Amino acid sequence: MTIPVLTEGTFDELDASLTGSLHLPGGADYERLATPWNVAVPARAAAVVEAADAADVVTAVRFANRAGIVVAVRATGHGASSDLDGELLVHTGRLDELTVHEEGWARIGAGVKWGPVLDAAAPFGLAPLVGSAPDVGVVGYLTGGGLGPVARTYGIASDTVRAFEVVTGDGELRRATPEENPSLFWGLRGGKGSLGIVTAVEIDLVSQPTIYGGSLFFADTDTDAVVRAWAAWSPGLDRQGSTSLAINRLPALPFLPPPIAGKQTVAVRFAWTGDLADGERAFAAIASVATPVFGGVGVMPYAAIGMVHSDPVDPLPSHEEFSLLRALPADAVESLLDVAGAGAPSLQLITELRLLGGALADPPRHESAFGVVDAAYTLLTIGLAAGPAVEHSVLDGHGIHAVLAPWATGRELPNFAPADDPARVHRVYDDHTLARLSGLIAAFDPRGVIAAGRPLLAAAASA
Repeated sequence: MTIPVLTEGTFDELDASLTGSLHLPGGADYERLATPWNVAVPARAAAVVEAADAADVVTAVRFANRAGIVVAVRATGHGASSDLDGELLVHTGRLDELTVHEEGWARIGAGVKWGPVLDAAAPFGLAPLVGSAPDVGVVGYLTGGGLGPVARTYGIASDTVRAFEVVTGDGELRRATPEENPSLFWGLRGGKGSLGIVTAVEIDLVSQPTIYGGSLFFADTDTDAVVRAWAAWSPGLDRQGSTSLAINRLPALPFLPPPIAGKQTVAVRFAWTGDLADGERAFAAIASVATPVFGGVGVMPYAAIGMVHSDPVDPLPSHEEFSLLRALPADAVESLLDVAGAGAPSLQLITELRLLGGALADPPRHESAFGVVDAAYTLLTIGLAAGPAVEHSVLDGHGIHAVLAPWATGRELPNFAPADDPARVHRVYDDHTLARLSGLIAAFDPRGVIAAGRPLLAAAASA
């Protein structure tokens, strides 16, 4: 596709065809819609379509095909990694349909976040497989697989999808299920938006009114002991339990509780889906390692599951890196503590480990582009991408992952890898999956207008 010359009247035809609104740079709502959650990523879209319905998405994609413009999509902005320079941004935040059926499923518009789904499902004792942050959008999370706080019990969230409604790159609105457009259904679960713009999704819910869960924070002086104990305890955890650990160096922000604001701490997160008394007994071993300075673990409504990780809600500039670890033996733990433990000069706001296994290792109900998680732990680092220390923070993150590289698989997961980097695409998808995805992109988006598909095509070509 040749790069179009954008003039003052380029988008007049599109503007006149929309039920929703078109916003240009400098307009009152442009910054609100174009700026992503990670404010370190600049907002440079040529224009923003604020879609009112699926028909607006069709109109925008067909216009892009005629005009030779690349189309990106955003609802909450949590997955943004590129600046969209010269691209047409379709914002799906107004697609807010939400219906929960007491028989155990829900239909959800592309603009809906997980929080409202949790609240709507709770009266029926039902639960969606959300991520660690309920403020994240449903669709972006599901198209990347979805590794949540109870994943060891129920598996990847995208395995609960019944159907997608999606506008593919050729401008057609299609429905994808295991029976209807099954190849699209395969690719949309894990393909991370590369095959089109999802306008609605239907998912199965699980029966889970409560959990035993929460998090405990321990002081910096207890960091090394807690990390060693968690690494020894976690491999024996039943699949009814999911857990993660985070070494935190959070700034002294006014909304943070005094015991953790401006201090190094280590947090142990836990969620148990089985018998509540069994959950309490399972967690007791790690809870007694040291005296907590903040937090709590106990019986809670599933709708409050966001409290397990307590991820930040407000936008912040961040740099993230991710690795999958095939094991976490004692020498790996000591290597991590050397660079991120008590007294280490780490610049990362969060250095997190998550236990995998359990249902995550089971064969999926339907095959997908996400595949199977063949690893024992995840390693995630989040550094601040603002101010004079940005370069040092990024290098520090690189260093932590380099130290753990001997135990890493070399692979990544879709929701944790920037969508605009072909080199990282190769670490997300094996050659067979990448070839199949690129073939689907060519079939459903022959002009290559969907921005998320382009790095996959580039990666496939380089292979």
